[in-house]
Amino acid sequence: MDEVRTLLDGRGLVESPRWHDGRLYFSDWTAGEVVAVGLDGAAEVVARVKSLPLCTAWLPDGRLVIVSSGDGRLLRREPDGSLAAHAELGRPGWNDIVADGRGDIYVNRVNFDPMAGEDIEPGTVALVRADGSVREVADDIAFPNGMAVTPDDSTLIVADSYRSRLMAFDIGADGDLSGRRVWADLGDGVPDGICMDAENAVWYADVPNQRCVRVAEGGEVLRTVDLDLGGFACVLGGPDGTTLFVTAAEWRGMTEAEMVAPGSGRVLTVEVDVPGAGRP
Repeated sequence: MDEVRTLLDGRGLVESPRWHDGRLYFSDWTAGEVVAVGLDGAAEVVARVKSLPLCTAWLPDGRLVIVSSGDGRLLRREPDGSLAAHAELGRPGWNDIVADGRGDIYVNRVNFDPMAGEDIEPGTVALVRADGSVREVADDIAFPNGMAVTPDDSTLIVADSYRSRLMAFDIGADGDLSGRRVWADLGDGVPDGICMDAENAVWYADVPNQRCVRVAEGGEVLRTVDLDLGGFACVLGGPDGTTLFVTAAEWRGMTEAEMVAPGSGRVLTVEVDVPGAGRP
């Protein structure tokens, strides 16, 4: 039986966990905050951005980039803590983000408003280059969610929540994507945030099924960690890279005024055998 521990609680809709420089960073979408927490549970708000979604990525130079979805912008946190414009993404709807080891950034977009009950219109992935230019590099992803880049920067994996699958794309030297394929069919799985490990397996968090699942390419289930809350995202980190951090909360529904129960957001931890690799 997996021992799931609580590192931090009392938050709102928590998402986008990222391990960086000895601390876990995550976003509280309800509060509009990016928070850093140490392994001792001591937490610090490092940025405030009123955005839903509110996802982040670390650039190779150590700067944090933040998706400000409502106004279609990508922000960059400077060393003094101030926020600067990094790129103009365009109309709202932007969701998850990942940066590769070369500094190219991938941001995905949901092309309908699930909170308003709109009909599904497949989403897209955009590439943001170091010069701030933005271009679409993938489409036809029903509900694009978590993303990960392999350690060699050769492959981007994208969770398609509504189609219950992980998609893979080859990353070209210019950042373009090709070789679209189904990396894993997840059956009844509903993948949200994802991360990779050193054996080329992917962990995905699953809100409705209240779990985190480790799968191999092709879809074989290697391990399941059951939760008593909806799992929104996960990342591997800690001193040895073998702590699975999970952001979780009590899910009420996409069309509810408060999608999660107030104060139910937690950062959970569980020890695993294989350390993290790639990004995030």
